[in-house]
Amino acid sequence: MSLSSALGLVQTALELGLISSLTVLALFLSYSMLNVCDLSTDGCFTLGAVVGAAVAISGHPYLSVPAAMLSGVASGFITAILQTKMGVNSLLSGIIVNTALYSVNIGVMGGSSILNMNKTETVFTRAKDMLSGGILGSQYKLFVIVIAVLAIAVILGLFLRTRLGLAIRATGNNPDMVRSSSINPAFTTIVGLCVANSFTALSGCLLAQSQKSVNIDIGSGMVTIALASLLIGNVFMGRRKMPLRIFGMVIGAFVFRLVYTVALRFNMPAFMLKLVSSVIVVAAISIPYLKEQLPLYKRKLAQRNGRRAA
Repeated sequence: MSLSSALGLVQTALELGLISSLTVLALFLSYSMLNVCDLSTDGCFTLGAVVGAAVAISGHPYLSVPAAMLSGVASGFITAILQTKMGVNSLLSGIIVNTALYSVNIGVMGGSSILNMNKTETVFTRAKDMLSGGILGSQYKLFVIVIAVLAIAVILGLFLRTRLGLAIRATGNNPDMVRSSSINPAFTTIVGLCVANSFTALSGCLLAQSQKSVNIDIGSGMVTIALASLLIGNVFMGRRKMPLRIFGMVIGAFVFRLVYTVALRFNMPAFMLKLVSSVIVVAAISIPYLKEQLPLYKRKLAQRNGRRAA
């Protein structure tokens, strides 16, 4: 592999990893902070992609970003209402919303399963025009993505330090304590899922406009990818301060995408990539556990060897 192809490989992984890191940050908020496993991620990612694409095609590339994020807020709101006000289990509510969003997404796409944006102005084409002739002219995609990720990371870090953000974190740790402190855990759950899903929808919007196309399966498997990236990020940063944990989520997304891209580079069949994702998730979950259990295994092995020697 030549140096230029290796650099191209890293840049592709960096771009895709940064885009998916927004979904990882969403899962970090809902799963790690709020302790809610939101399985509507795949459908919400696609919703953000199709809404952003539809608004961009209508001639409003800049408006496509807030429109996509608002669609994510609506998705998170419905998921949270099912959980907190209608007594639906959190896993089941995510599955229900994810199933319903398939029909919603097809409807937004006008009954088609594909939207083509080859001749559409997007936030990336606008950035390309603005940066043309400059140092960043050839890196306009990376420039837009980095700005978006930095903005969301800073907003999330500041939000989690506010009174509401601390209440959301407390809800995930001990909802009974939060309830006894006169804080409504249903409200914090609704706000947390709305914010998280807005990040997921933004991630889908940026991916769609980066690829200049959307299909109905663009969000397939995103919850697995985000979970794997989150666990990898936890391996890197663990229980450190919040800014470092947020940075770890971004690093985890990049590492996962790099492994994914290398697998594609070595001509791995496309149908095997889901298996790769599953293996990475299992490894990210089990390796920290096995490290903790390793001293116990060593002691047991030493005891067995001692008995045999006796």
